[in-house]
Amino acid sequence: MPHALAARHQGALVPLDPRVAKIVALYSRLDPERGTGTFRDRRFASAVMAKRGRGVVMPSGPKPATERDVMVPVEGGQIVVRLYEPHAAGPTPLHVFLHGGGWCIGTLEERDPRCREISAGATCTVASVDYRMAPENAYPTPPEDCYAALCWLVEHADELGIDAARVSIGGESAGANLAAAVSLMARDREGPAIRYQWLDVPAVDLTMSQPSVHEVPDGHLLDLAAIEEFLDAYLMGDRTKATEPYASPLHAPDLSGLPPAWITSCEFDKLRDDGVAYAKALADAGVEVDFRILDGHVHPSFAFTRLVPSAKAYEREAIAALARALHA
Repeated sequence: MPHALAARHQGALVPLDPRVAKIVALYSRLDPERGTGTFRDRRFASAVMAKRGRGVVMPSGPKPATERDVMVPVEGGQIVVRLYEPHAAGPTPLHVFLHGGGWCIGTLEERDPRCREISAGATCTVASVDYRMAPENAYPTPPEDCYAALCWLVEHADELGIDAARVSIGGESAGANLAAAVSLMARDREGPAIRYQWLDVPAVDLTMSQPSVHEVPDGHLLDLAAIEEFLDAYLMGDRTKATEPYASPLHAPDLSGLPPAWITSCEFDKLRDDGVAYAKALADAGVEVDFRILDGHVHPSFAFTRLVPSAKAYEREAIAALARALHA
């Protein structure tokens, strides 16, 4: 296993990155209730942040050759998939990107800058999937939407200028959960071949049994009450579903035959040990794993690339690894 996993601080937390600490303190002053409210309230706040905060926490990103939305059929309807095409001759590799937000909030616009960075940095077409969200569309709708989008993109690879032999998938937090689940689905259903999975701060054990859930205190931009609320919405209050593999990939009985994985956890994150455990479980199953812990970071701060130099350095490293995987 990578050295970062072998020496995971023996349970001792390093100090917060000074810039991250300032952001945490500011957020605590601006939102003393820590994001409580209805999902409608949170979605509105997320949409406002995506519009007004563009370029604040992360640069706007390089302009792609083309950026367009396509409609993709899913069970019971259609969803939007936004395509970012690089300045390169096709066919280009495909990276399927799944945003986070506890399966309940989040928008394509919110992660538009990151998708632009990935497309340019890895010279690939990025497909950002606007999957349907809980509580209106609870589990298993979100992973099924994402799998349907993957299949559609590969089926239409020729007309989209995509190389169907070079496909990766990734996401952040709940999006990383979905990326891991879709990787399992593709293997189990003999679906599209996925070359690589990139999982940032993944939530892969919805039973909430990993040590960091209780070791890391509240007040680091992801509190226990918020996690519980998201889980209840996603699983419709039925926590027995938390052990199903497509809900909690860590609970899959067999993890062999999955794509090589890049997994990142943040030190001051209640989901930290989800990533630790999944990296170990994949490696034990014979899957190639590159694992990182970002010291001094909280759950979302890996993406604060305009504000935190270590986040920008991390993004460059992760995109370079994706480029190697897609262009090797």
